Amino acid sequence: MLSSLYRPSLGLLTDLYQLTMAAGYHHAGVAHRRATFHLTFRKPPYGASVAVAAGLAPAIDYLREWRFSLEDIEYLARLRGNNGEPLFSETFLAFLLESRFECDVDAIPEGTVVAAHAPLVRVSGPLYQAQIVETALLNIINFQTLIATKAARVCHAAGPDGAVLEFGLRRAQGIDGALSAARAAYVGGVHGTSNVLAGRLHGMPVKGTHAHAWVMVFEDEVEAFTQYAAAMPNNCVFLVDTYDTVEGVKRAIEVGHALRARGHELVGIRLDSGDLCALAKASRVLLDAAGFPDAAIVASNDLDEHRIAKLRADGAPISLWGVGTRLATGHPKPALGGVYKLAAIEDHEGRIEGRIKLSETPVKVSNPGVQQVRRRIDPATGRFSGDILFDVHAPGDAAERHHPDDHDLLVPILRSGQLVEALPSIDAIRMRTLAQLARLPEGCLALTNPEPYSLTLEEGLAARKSALIEQHRASGGVA
Repeated sequence: MLSSLYRPSLGLLTDLYQLTMAAGYHHAGVAHRRATFHLTFRKPPYGASVAVAAGLAPAIDYLREWRFSLEDIEYLARLRGNNGEPLFSETFLAFLLESRFECDVDAIPEGTVVAAHAPLVRVSGPLYQAQIVETALLNIINFQTLIATKAARVCHAAGPDGAVLEFGLRRAQGIDGALSAARAAYVGGVHGTSNVLAGRLHGMPVKGTHAHAWVMVFEDEVEAFTQYAAAMPNNCVFLVDTYDTVEGVKRAIEVGHALRARGHELVGIRLDSGDLCALAKASRVLLDAAGFPDAAIVASNDLDEHRIAKLRADGAPISLWGVGTRLATGHPKPALGGVYKLAAIEDHEGRIEGRIKLSETPVKVSNPGVQQVRRRIDPATGRFSGDILFDVHAPGDAAERHHPDDHDLLVPILRSGQLVEALPSIDAIRMRTLAQLARLPEGCLALTNPEPYSLTLEEGLAARKSALIEQHRASGGVA
């Protein structure tokens, strides 16, 4: 996890304005006032109806280790304002040095399908702490939720009989981008990764055989395949398109027979260029005729969910898909666009007051209150029928359960900075994703023009939101 990859202190993994606001809260005497923030997204990526929540485990790892080292404080002490004087006071820096994470965190478990505006994470605690951690939480959860959602779409396109491998390490945005993408892709449903470090760190299956360079090292393909079979007899998926794909398949078959004579089996062949559909069909005919009906045909080369769906619709007999660039980078959507907004804060007498952020753009108007999401179940099908957002301090009609399986999505993760219970394994998270997708209305899974998945505001919350909007617009933002 994060603490095993990076320096012990990640306190400075934040934007400067988070620290200047925290210093301002400290100066104003409100730093310890209890506040609640929600991390949400305004629109599912890729035209999807939902996103797949991901990144919670590394986010919690970050929060549990959150602190400022002496070196961090010494660095902050060297920062200067416009007048050349120290940006931060000595008393504030001493305050930061002693700080440890004390907030409560509730979150939607990883692998859950979520609608726009549902709070993926709810942070409640001292105002300054909940504020400072905004940047890192968005950094971690935005990207992993984006990639998990992309992976779920790719796996859906591959169908129940197809397997997807994440091959994006060489094209990902840096080391952490590659590691985070591999983890999130597995959460989203892929079967494994080529990224060996991700496999070790996250306990994921790793897969891979050889590249074109291996074939080019030897005098001809037969020798290259023979040498690989001798070195790795239990891992023989031959890359057949270095020179001539059809001839490459024939040579793979030749070596496959020799491999079988030694008690091993040809696992398959990989196609990485050309007309993948036509070449896969030709390869399948050759492999079947030669007595290798179980040999897999693996395809790669700039695949995504739409290209995979088209290849399957055209009858390409491909059973394993290696998806790299367009998965690990989130192509063509560079970011989820998640936001982190203050929704409630205690007043000077300890009463909780809702807060709202207004905008001329309706989708950017935030929801007030300490929020929870209740998932409704369709009694006729057992599938998810929609979600309702409510304030836990005034649940209204949302308190009624219309089906025994109706349930609240946010669950306790941290209390006063301490883990409530162990987080699930990555394999359990992946299985949750698959189970969640299976319970969506079928139309929600369409790759283009999917059926919308609804999240509605509980009636009382909607009324309070409207009242706050009118109040602030009438007064120019003055309470």
